[in-house]
Amino acid sequence: MQGNMMDVQLTVPTILERIRGQYRNREVVSLLAAGRDEAGNPIPKKHRTTYGDVADRALRLANGLLGLGLERGDRVATLAVNSFRHLEAYLGVPSAGLVLHTVNIRLHPEQVAWILNDAEDRVLMIENVFAAMIPALKAACPKLEHIIVMGPLPQAMPGVRDYDTFVMGAEPLPRYPRLDENEAAAMCYTSGTTGNPKGVLYTHRSTVLHSLASAPKDALNVGEADSVLPIVPMFHVNAWGLPYTCAMYGAKQVYAGIFSDGRSIATLLQDEGVTITAGVPTIWMGLLAELDRAREAGEPYRLDGLERVIVGGSAAPEAMIRAFQNRHDLNMLQAWGMTETHPLGTASSVPFDVDPTSDEGYKLRAKQGRTVPLVFLDIVDGNRQRLPHDGKTMGNLIARGPWIANSYYKGAGQDNFFELDGELWFDTGDISTLDERGYMHIQDRSKDLIKSGGEWISSVDLENAIMAHPAVAQCAVIAMDDPKWDERPLAVVVPRPGQTVTHQELLDLLEPHFAKFWLPDATVLTDSLPIGATGKFLKRELREEYRGYSAGNSPQRAEQPG
Repeated sequence: MQGNMMDVQLTVPTILERIRGQYRNREVVSLLAAGRDEAGNPIPKKHRTTYGDVADRALRLANGLLGLGLERGDRVATLAVNSFRHLEAYLGVPSAGLVLHTVNIRLHPEQVAWILNDAEDRVLMIENVFAAMIPALKAACPKLEHIIVMGPLPQAMPGVRDYDTFVMGAEPLPRYPRLDENEAAAMCYTSGTTGNPKGVLYTHRSTVLHSLASAPKDALNVGEADSVLPIVPMFHVNAWGLPYTCAMYGAKQVYAGIFSDGRSIATLLQDEGVTITAGVPTIWMGLLAELDRAREAGEPYRLDGLERVIVGGSAAPEAMIRAFQNRHDLNMLQAWGMTETHPLGTASSVPFDVDPTSDEGYKLRAKQGRTVPLVFLDIVDGNRQRLPHDGKTMGNLIARGPWIANSYYKGAGQDNFFELDGELWFDTGDISTLDERGYMHIQDRSKDLIKSGGEWISSVDLENAIMAHPAVAQCAVIAMDDPKWDERPLAVVVPRPGQTVTHQELLDLLEPHFAKFWLPDATVLTDSLPIGATGKFLKRELREEYRGYSAGNSPQRAEQPG
């Protein structure tokens, strides 16, 4: 027997209509760059607006894009920082029946061009600080028809539109298209893979459901009274969904733009009364150092209202969680997800009967946590047989749920998706444990990817490029521990007989093709690499051999944005 409930489509316009109707006066604050000082450093300037204005401009953006001749499902790319303009794109682009494609600003221009071409983007909205990339991107992307610069144009550029002029020159969208909730609303490419990136398409339905499930108390605990600072970039899985979640529940949004240093973040947290903030461990290391400095100087920041410091992207060490709690009375919450999981899958909330500041509490907080409602996790062996949830047995972590991908764009990487007992699952590529209470703890990765400052680096791609050097016979790139970035690449190289190669020579080879933060911090020359029975390098043995190795303060050490 069928029920008799209404079939209401779950679409992004339902979120846009909430801020228009219920939260018009709630603030959106952005830290923008307003010129540079004598040392060449960007000068921050605050921009304040409201959800009402954001909603009006989002509807104007939607109508303006349709006026360019874009059709249902066309992709609109953003190469932008966190700001009110990017939030307008989050709401306006999907509400026009188009697909918002957020592109990683940290990638090498060649990688950006490849992604734009693969997605077949017709429009690129690019932050003014990246305007120098426009000529090269136009030349490399033949399907890119329109470029819109977000923020004041540094100089006049033919065929390039100014975002604010474009938006305010359009009338608000008079009515929403009749959207199906299973249509694509947004698109992200994952770099957590070898070879070319893979696209993941989020639906309107998955976006709304993810927003609903992210807000409850034992997830991210977002409500109307909150002031939320997502430092996680808006190109990283939609800033972990926070812009949509905050809009749905009416929370104030605060954006730091390009300013991610400890002092800028601490000041913003204090001045804007932030209650929830989210970012990768490297951000929190910088914040912790600034909070320690200010306290020792007798000028501590006033962060009494800051309830949750959410960390994701890579695991936060227990020592960091304890330091925030013990030295500054700040609660750090660990969360886990991936591009393929939209991303929120788990949160490390502590059970009601466990003291969060006890040894047991800290141990649980250092894990990736328990699933949010509607997400299911399991662990399997190499034959995809289920393994016990005893907190000790390690297996391949698999996931399923209504906001987890069922495939990649254009059918790439289908081996990651499989059926088990009649249900579709996604193989995350992580090696994890699950315990009796449902806590998931990532132990290792099944592929030899390196996670530096929350960003994936493919060891295979680097190895293939290094092997092209005429003096290199063999190469394995592994992760070495790094106090700031968690992991950094180390190249272990076997030179050809009678030849040698320097670290700088390899950097010169790699630099034209890879983002700066991908470049290895050091190169070690060796006579041979350990090889297993299948002919593959035994990277686990290499990691053990070079455990504790540090590049120190080498002048060739790569700097990576936080």
